[in-house]
Amino acid sequence: MVTDKASSPISRFKDMMSGVIVGNESAIQLALVAFLTEGHVLIEDVPGVGKTLLARTFARCLGLEFRRIQFTPDLLPSDITGVNVFNPKTLEFEFKPGPVFCDILLADEINRATPRTQSSLLECMEERQVTIDGVTHKLSPLFTVLATQNPIELQGTFPLPEAQMDRFLMRIHLGYPDEDQEAEILQRFEQGSDISLGPPITREEIAELKQGVTQVYLSDDLKTYITNICRRTRTLDTVELGASPRATLSLARACKAYAFVEGRSFVLPDDVKALAVPVLAHRLVVSQDSFIRGISAHDIVMQVLDDVPVPIGENTHR
Repeated sequence: MVTDKASSPISRFKDMMSGVIVGNESAIQLALVAFLTEGHVLIEDVPGVGKTLLARTFARCLGLEFRRIQFTPDLLPSDITGVNVFNPKTLEFEFKPGPVFCDILLADEINRATPRTQSSLLECMEERQVTIDGVTHKLSPLFTVLATQNPIELQGTFPLPEAQMDRFLMRIHLGYPDEDQEAEILQRFEQGSDISLGPPITREEIAELKQGVTQVYLSDDLKTYITNICRRTRTLDTVELGASPRATLSLARACKAYAFVEGRSFVLPDDVKALAVPVLAHRLVVSQDSFIRGISAHDIVMQVLDDVPVPIGENTHR
């Protein structure tokens, strides 16, 4: 089985991540799932819970080039994508690439930049390329955005538009550690030594993992189940804007990667349920009336999962 062949690098990756990140096994797994499906991740949580550390360690464990952009209100699109600079010696313009020319990009506090600057990432995230002055420059085929934002603080922020939110495969939360985990964090801080991660996952292994994801079986009944879930979000009175067809494709791809990381060659209905909230909730626009009544996108997705019948007795094996 392909999953047996790929289990070693996946297990190695999880071990290396857990050697630095205390807890948050679910968030680590979801980030890996997004990466294997060529998706981008929005990490939304309060300050100080390890968002930046997770992104930096993620890149180290995969042995990929990592860059960070601190988003601020005065950040310009050219500060992200690059700019053409005139060279007086050659009397020609030369392209100076921006930070997006890397493998893993941390867009730190992405909602602090203006909408104009945020939109400079749209082409990068969707097509993995940058067009400047009519010339298209290709990005790394492994280019992945791990963006962070604080959902509580609103002063000096610019909410991400729907088109930008739809580019993220999933939104994940880290949350506060429990008592034992926080004690372990303190213990590691006291030691003050840099943890050796061991040999990172190679690019060849990454290619094998991505190939393995494509071989995971998704039955017709589960395809219909995924489609019905996404279509249901478009018919609710509590929603102004439901899940797009891109969301349907994203959920299907994520389910295959999730099953693969779990060591299976086929998708189960439980995989769809596990990923519905992180893949769909951030794409929904809740109606004003529902927002006032305190109904969140998370609540709506959970309601949809209750409404849509689950395939029963269905043969998920090929």
